[in-house]
Amino acid sequence: MGHQRLAYTYAAIAVCFWATVASAFKISLRSVDFLQLLFYASIVSILVLFITLILQGKLHLLKSCSKKEYFHSMLLGFLNPFLYYIVLFKAYSILPAQEAVPLNYTWPLIIALLSIPLLKQKIKFKSILAILISFIGVVVISTQGDILGFRFSNPAGAVLALGSAVIWALFWIFNIRDSRDEVVKLFLNFIFGFIFILPVVSFFSEIVLPDITGILGVTYVGLFEMGITFVLWLKALKFSRTTAQVSNCIYVVPFLSLIVIYFAVGEKILTSTIIGLIFIVAGIVLQQLHGRRRPRF
Repeated sequence: MGHQRLAYTYAAIAVCFWATVASAFKISLRSVDFLQLLFYASIVSILVLFITLILQGKLHLLKSCSKKEYFHSMLLGFLNPFLYYIVLFKAYSILPAQEAVPLNYTWPLIIALLSIPLLKQKIKFKSILAILISFIGVVVISTQGDILGFRFSNPAGAVLALGSAVIWALFWIFNIRDSRDEVVKLFLNFIFGFIFILPVVSFFSEIVLPDITGILGVTYVGLFEMGITFVLWLKALKFSRTTAQVSNCIYVVPFLSLIVIYFAVGEKILTSTIIGLIFIVAGIVLQQLHGRRRPRF
């Protein structure tokens, strides 16, 4: 199998997994609360990433990190998985999945905005236009199509979902400045993130064994949202001739997610959700076509 074909195979598998995780969030949250979901899914992810490091022969790289790099991992671990998933899972606990998915998916545009002060990049008119197009989509979804009335179906949930996109954008920007191996970085992020998660779930929730649905749910999230899928995506980028050839595959994720949500969660997909998502993705594509940086994950 040629390298590019292999890249598309890895990318397709990753996209299919990512398209299912929104439904997995909602189903899991029926058995566990958002803090417990993060706690147990993080354990699964740490185990998966640790095994991945062993299989890839990269375990020794953990010893080569400097104190400064460990401190950097601690800061990134606070952003992701700790803060990012607390906000994201809370959003999913109070929003329909079909609304949370596209609102969280605005992170590429937020990267463009945050790159202005943090990376000293200049924003072009086409990027501003792209952001406005996506913002229209956000309003359409958040108001469930009642744009003129401007009444949000769940303001708190919308703020949380958009907030998770901001946190992920910050994580991405700070992460690209770190040249260490990606799997090593992610493993350390989850180790430090778990240190933050443990006292929070102890004080604000409880550590109890979930029922069978909860166990299957948190395991699935840990495997396919936080662990294996990211490794598959890295392999797709590695084998591809150019990053753009596989990065564009990510645009189909929210649309596939809606299909899975309809069948797995049982949500009736609103027309406003589809229209809003089209606006959001159109804005992202326009920004990516004319932006200087392409998010890789």
